[in-house]
Amino acid sequence: MTDVIVRSSPLEPAAQPLLDGLVAEYDGRYGAVNRPGGARAEILRYPAEAYRPPLGDFLLVVRDGETIAGGAFMSHDDVTVELKRIWTRPDLRRQGLAKRVVQALEDSALWLGYTRAYLTTGFRQPEATALYASLGYRPLFDGAADPLLYRSLPFEKALGSSVGLTTPAYPPAASFEAATARVNALKAEQEQRLLARIAAHQARAA
Repeated sequence: MTDVIVRSSPLEPAAQPLLDGLVAEYDGRYGAVNRPGGARAEILRYPAEAYRPPLGDFLLVVRDGETIAGGAFMSHDDVTVELKRIWTRPDLRRQGLAKRVVQALEDSALWLGYTRAYLTTGFRQPEATALYASLGYRPLFDGAADPLLYRSLPFEKALGSSVGLTTPAYPPAASFEAATARVNALKAEQEQRLLARIAAHQARAA
């Protein structure tokens, strides 16, 4: 039994177990409430170019030819990446695979010159919240507040020797609906910034 970490893409067949697993998990936990198209539409929201160096990466853990875990990141700006699509096959959880994936993603981001990692996890994923806290990620939310009032729980971590992160924590929204609107607005802003970075990178490479 040998585990190998390989670079992939959401367009490759090897990535489909990860994508299908995330869709099943997210739809099972959250349904399609306030999420047009369900989890698959959200997971495929960003172009594959977002997950290619130097703007991102997409890594899979492959065991005996089968994809058993993986994750990705994409660039927010010249120093920050956002970790995405962290997944482990359900029957293989609690074996340290997610930690290995996150470490590999951090190493890749650091090698590409990034010094800050950002991520979010859903309000119905306490095990993910615990995982990221155990890996040194700083919560950007009030842990004493109802997670429903955030909907999406943000974290950050300095990479390498970078220190002194001072991003203020977000206050809880007034309601779940207000939290949803805030998350949607933030994602739209991040998406536009990402698309601009992809376009600029493609223009430089042309």
